[in-house]
Amino acid sequence: MSPSDQVQRAHWGDFQGLRLAGLVRLSFELDHDDPQVVPIRGRDIRGRDEQEKDCRTYVESRGGSYVHTYVEPHTSAWKRKRVRLPDGRTGYRVIRPVFEAALEDLKRGKTPDGEPLDGLVVYDIDRLTRDNRHLEDAIEVVEHFGRPIIDITGTLDLLTDNGRTVARIVVATNNKQSADTARRVKRKHRALELAGIPTGGRRPFGWNDDKRTLRVPEAELIREAAQRIIKGAPLASVAVDWNNQAVTTALGNRWTNGSVKTVFRNPRLCGYRSRNVHEIDPDTGRQTIHVEIVRDADGNPVIGQFDPILTVAEWEAVTAILGNRTIASRGKNTRTYLLTGTLRCGKPECNARLRALKAHASRVKTPGRFYYSCPAKSQRGCGGGVSIPGPETDKWISAAVITKYEQEAQRRDAATEPEPWPQQAELAEVQDDLRELSTARKERRISAQRYFAMLPDLEQQEHALLADRERWLAQTTAATTTHATIRQDWDDYPLAQKRALIEEALTAVVVYPANGRRGFHPDRVELIWRG
Repeated sequence: MSPSDQVQRAHWGDFQGLRLAGLVRLSFELDHDDPQVVPIRGRDIRGRDEQEKDCRTYVESRGGSYVHTYVEPHTSAWKRKRVRLPDGRTGYRVIRPVFEAALEDLKRGKTPDGEPLDGLVVYDIDRLTRDNRHLEDAIEVVEHFGRPIIDITGTLDLLTDNGRTVARIVVATNNKQSADTARRVKRKHRALELAGIPTGGRRPFGWNDDKRTLRVPEAELIREAAQRIIKGAPLASVAVDWNNQAVTTALGNRWTNGSVKTVFRNPRLCGYRSRNVHEIDPDTGRQTIHVEIVRDADGNPVIGQFDPILTVAEWEAVTAILGNRTIASRGKNTRTYLLTGTLRCGKPECNARLRALKAHASRVKTPGRFYYSCPAKSQRGCGGGVSIPGPETDKWISAAVITKYEQEAQRRDAATEPEPWPQQAELAEVQDDLRELSTARKERRISAQRYFAMLPDLEQQEHALLADRERWLAQTTAATTTHATIRQDWDDYPLAQKRALIEEALTAVVVYPANGRRGFHPDRVELIWRG
């Protein structure tokens, strides 16, 4: 049977001898019944089994053979995603790999299992596509490859010129309906944001499932960790500490530096309503997602309808540190000894990093006794010629670092109050101009053309000033971190935090040969402080 005969017989409703597959698409439509939240998923118009059964019955009742089912789970036929095109440019396309694979199978006349394939059946045109580009791909398969694509309800006719014209109109109409729905949902989300109402899927860490009331144990962990970060603890120490306590994320996963940072950069911690923002880097073409504060028409932060965990000042201090003081090479490792990576061999021809070695149990009376020693020559050391007892070295250097931080704290406490950010008045003036411009537009004192001509420049000024304030805050926070209670808190710090504080204070610690002396001697150790 020729391809043209297949299309003609399908048009007449005679499927005798035709081998057809069904396309089942499960797209969950938005449910608008709930006045408080916009759900991610609603109820599908017909389930998978119903669609497959209807397609099979339709084909077999007309004498055809039903040979395969293409299933698209939770797939949108309208929403476009950013993709890299074959020529390297960036574009937006509806992504439906199952649909596209079905069209390719139709072109070659074979199912994925290798069975002969003559055409495709869908429940209705809405199940086939809501995108005109995909519709043209389907029309190409019918026109140029002679493979009929049919629906059960009779709204889809790609087998005739008139039917294809109607299909284009229907798909364009369906596309507009989806766009209208998306616009209404976006507007509703914006209304919920401005009202401070929490939405979204899973609960945030620190809050209960209602996303409003605090889960007290988690909230206390966040408060404690925030104070540690402000005092200089690295992000890694928080992740290690929470993992050691068997605390998990809201999804039940182990903590990483990234997941901890996500928690602390969220403005909801201090009571502000937040939202995710997708941005495209114009140079690299990459899309990034970050969390920002929702602001009202006057530029003021929207207060969320949920309990805060931190004060605004605490949250701003933490985010400034995370954005500017997180250093990957300090304190972020899995070493189990305090000074590995910091101690160096004092022989002029060596300078290798000392490593920790446990003493043989038969040679010492104290369990867990260890030494810092220069590695063998095969490992770029000098063969163990320099060695020093570990516990005594740890204790002595810790005391020196604690004293150093206490002296810095005394000097800073004696200093005058730091100057405020010098451009605060300029920022306030720009924000006043933005509010006045918005009010003038609402009261129709200026035209839309003038409003939108003036708005970008003011917004750019505000953005630049806010970025400068964040940098200044980070520098100020770093300069005023006093570590005033470091001596009392030291024993409670996890190892990663102690290592980070030592590496923050010391560039290196040089250990010189013992020259016949046994045990620990302070004059064998030279501390190289950071400038």
